[in-house]
Amino acid sequence: MTELRLGVNIDHVATVRNARGTTYPDPLRAAMVAQEAGADGITAHLREDRRHITDGDIDRLMQALSLPLNLEMAATEEMQAVALRHRPHAVCIVPERREERTTEGGLDVVRDEARLARFIAPLADAGCRVSLFVAADAGQIEAAHRVGAAVVELHTGAYCDFHYEGRIAARDEELDRLRDAAALAESLGLEVHAGHGLTYETVGPIAAIPQVRELNIGHFLIGEAIFVGLKAAIAEMRRHMQAARGQI
Repeated sequence: MTELRLGVNIDHVATVRNARGTTYPDPLRAAMVAQEAGADGITAHLREDRRHITDGDIDRLMQALSLPLNLEMAATEEMQAVALRHRPHAVCIVPERREERTTEGGLDVVRDEARLARFIAPLADAGCRVSLFVAADAGQIEAAHRVGAAVVELHTGAYCDFHYEGRIAARDEELDRLRDAAALAESLGLEVHAGHGLTYETVGPIAAIPQVRELNIGHFLIGEAIFVGLKAAIAEMRRHMQAARGQI
């Protein structure tokens, strides 16, 4: 089975920093620690309201990182301009509402197909690998293929929520949908990533899906780092991923 990459999302280091309006903790420092710990990439979500990651953070990440940067963002003209200015390795388009605590659900690519196709084209032409964050739904995955995305990132939030709510039947049904979605995406030539809400408890079945090439995990790792440090948290997540992949 192919090796599974780990992208570490550093948004919530910036959340803690911004709570006090200080310069620390520094998300760039977190990114460098993640890099030293063996992360395969860094993910940062530049929200329209700049609630955590800022434009300055993106500037510094692009200058300092040797790892690929995955820039998460909404499909707006402002964010497109940011991405075209920096040309990160990857751009992941996510739905965004100002009042949400975190990203809720996947993009409705089917409903917004024409606009997303126009939005994606200049990013792809600039050399960015464009990913669409979608639910495990065949229609959305087929639309992602039609609009020219290179990657789909499957939203694992519902699966994780069902697990922690003790809704085991619903969890297992969602896991089956994720497996089917990953197989469909790969059959269409899309690279498959997954993420949202993953923890040590929930990552194994997702990591075991053979078509999944990358997991993007942030909130749990930053929370766990409070107790064990970021390097140790990443190492333990990597261990769970490799065990699920049959690599240890």
